[in-house]
Amino acid sequence: MAKTYAEAESQAINLIGKGTKIKGDIISDGDIRIDGELTGNLQCAGRTVVGVSGSINGEVRCKNGDVSGFVKGKMQVAELLSLKASSKVQGEVTTGKISIEPGALFSGSCQMGEQAKNEEQKGLKKA
Repeated sequence: MAKTYAEAESQAINLIGKGTKIKGDIISDGDIRIDGELTGNLQCAGRTVVGVSGSINGEVRCKNGDVSGFVKGKMQVAELLSLKASSKVQGEVTTGKISIEPGALFSGSCQMGEQAKNEEQKGLKKA
């Protein structure tokens, strides 16, 4: 079945290229890939990818996440967070499931599964 224009637009992939530096918050209804630097918070309704050269210093909220670069701050991932071998993550992580490849560096705390869902629901009620 063909996608409508509105569905195609909501599935758009946003790219922050290598060498680009952003200071501020980003809110996206689609997917996002960061190969540059973000200093601020990121809220993404879809998948967030942090490339090898990418870095985020701030809070990240998304449905799914793939990290190959650097993230420092609180991460709330509704479904699956994948930390690739080249990733460096520092901070508090809340996720449904987590996958960590050998070589990845993770420093902080992690809540996952049902406990994470309960924490996320508490956070949504406060917002």
